[in-house]
Amino acid sequence: MLYAYSNTWGKTDLDVKLHINDSLVRSSSFGEPPTFAIWLENPDTKEIRAVYVTRRAAEGDWEGKTEVPVALPKWFEARKTENGKKNTLGVDAFSGATPKPGYFTAKASLDPGSMWICWIEVNLAGDFNEFYKGNNVEENESDKFLSGQPALLYMAGLNATVGFKAKPELIGMCVLGAPDGEIVQPLKGITTAYKIFDELTISVVKPKPKIVVK
Repeated sequence: MLYAYSNTWGKTDLDVKLHINDSLVRSSSFGEPPTFAIWLENPDTKEIRAVYVTRRAAEGDWEGKTEVPVALPKWFEARKTENGKKNTLGVDAFSGATPKPGYFTAKASLDPGSMWICWIEVNLAGDFNEFYKGNNVEENESDKFLSGQPALLYMAGLNATVGFKAKPELIGMCVLGAPDGEIVQPLKGITTAYKIFDELTISVVKPKPKIVVK
């Protein structure tokens, strides 16, 4: 029985490393880990590549609700093709169970030297505050999706060169039905949601050799 290392020459991997804030998750109304999506966009062709999406958002499994459009508005928009149909990429190719609080790393293989925009959208259900209330008695309104603070969107440009590192920037919150029709809006009334990921970095690394049995 022979062992050989699979070829990693000329290949690069993207590592998206994040840390989910355990105390913030436990303080939310439901105590469940956040829903989030990580995807890449080619700045020239606008091609979308999913890196990782928590399974509930990927499959539309919202425990009794037909859909929750406010969960990850920007990701749901990105998944649609020009004719409005969802991307046909198999869900299992990029989705997984929602990670528990703590460290988590998502990976993707990239062509060396390629340029991408990395998007990360996150939402913690039930993180209500004085601005985003579960039930607003004064205005006789309720948060029917129990979302709490809106999803937040992070972005970083990247060059798939080994050694590249970046810290994604928080660029706004994602809402539906804004007066200007734009999903991404300036932060307003956000008190804790920006702490859901208390660590967030991306890096480009050389893939680790894999042992192949022949």
